[in-house]
Amino acid sequence: MTDTLPTTDLDLLRLRTADPEPPVVRQDAPLVVHRKPPGISTVAVVGLGYVGLPTSLALHRRGIDVVGVDVSAARLMAIRAGDVDLLTEELAHLRGALDDPGFRLTDGGALLAEADAVIVCVPTPVDAHLNPDLRALSAACATVVERARPGQVLILTSTTYVGCTQDLLVAPLAERGLVAGDDVFVAFSPERIDPGIAEHVHTATPRVVGGVTDECQRRAAAVIGLLTGTVHRVSSAEAAEMTKLYENTFRAVTLALANEFAGICRSLAVDAVEVTQAAATKPYGFLALYPGPGVGGHCIPCDPHYLLWQLRRQRTPAPLIERAMTAIAERPHQVVARAVEVMSDLGRGLGGARVLVVGVSYKPGVQDVRETPALEIIPGLEARGALVYYHDPLVPSIVLPDGRLMASDASAPTAEWDLVLLHTVQPGHDYSWVAGCPTVLDATYRFDAVPQRHVV
Repeated sequence: MTDTLPTTDLDLLRLRTADPEPPVVRQDAPLVVHRKPPGISTVAVVGLGYVGLPTSLALHRRGIDVVGVDVSAARLMAIRAGDVDLLTEELAHLRGALDDPGFRLTDGGALLAEADAVIVCVPTPVDAHLNPDLRALSAACATVVERARPGQVLILTSTTYVGCTQDLLVAPLAERGLVAGDDVFVAFSPERIDPGIAEHVHTATPRVVGGVTDECQRRAAAVIGLLTGTVHRVSSAEAAEMTKLYENTFRAVTLALANEFAGICRSLAVDAVEVTQAAATKPYGFLALYPGPGVGGHCIPCDPHYLLWQLRRQRTPAPLIERAMTAIAERPHQVVARAVEVMSDLGRGLGGARVLVVGVSYKPGVQDVRETPALEIIPGLEARGALVYYHDPLVPSIVLPDGRLMASDASAPTAEWDLVLLHTVQPGHDYSWVAGCPTVLDATYRFDAVPQRHVV
């Protein structure tokens, strides 16, 4: 990802942003759709979060009537108020869509039967034991099955385990007498949305579609073709489900390696980002991912656990994936341990130290704090006696794991701190004041010209 950091003195506070070239996408069966597929005039989108809302807007731009369904009244209120994480262009389109009778929002499933196609985009988190939490997905699919009618195309996009489309859609539909491939058309097409990254526009990203039957695949590909110019068809819903798990497990393993390599580089007095950028000049065989304070958000900390959960049930070992996910879980604790080490090297511990965590969202440019490492790092610092504050211009407050509400400290740039821990840098904001802080722990690895800078 690329961050921007406008400052008054870029020579003093330089943010390195070199990114790898995007991977080459192999397209064996592309399908480009520039008009409405026959029989598709209305599409219902179940779940209006970081995937469902942009999906709804993309369909609306294609001239499709949209029924947006979300069980959260607060989420619907935020959408109507425009208080949502969207790219600038999408926010502008949302304002116009809200005035269009062809763009309807509801918290119930009564309108689902009106839709020619239904796309399910609800969250699939993990619980405290890292097992799949399927409550939202099961409830959404149950509602879709209850309201399904002959001729509909039903597409699941939420990341889940292999076989979920069969379990939550195909089998319950059959109990109602609706046979997939004959009466209704069921497929899996994993979402590929990168929130907050304008360079990764989801409508320009190829999508994978796997149908329960060939006819299911054909009809679902036509619907997904409204969202992107390239649809890659696979042989089954199960192949599409596994595709998404492989994508995010690959990233999890690579991110775990990037963080481990950063620690190795520090021990050998080598700059980890410089090494990564140099390795990224190789045009094949290398994917540049950069170290950081940990991994957060909706995908990487959660999705591989859906695969591991299923593999454990089948007694299929996956030691590399297990170790990578353990390393990801340990990373916030490593950041805290490094903060203790830095302060100890300066002749004092964290007890009574004023510590500022800069940025708490899980990635730059978003307000999302789901699974953010900051929610583990802050309590970890407090447990060692530090007085912890945070500053994030995009996140006015956070709820800590113990239920406490913590507000962003607006005075942070002018206050005095014993330690500043750089966690997330929000684009478009001035961080030149960081250079004046006496001790900085840079968990972003991007502030290479700050005096008294340390890395994890």
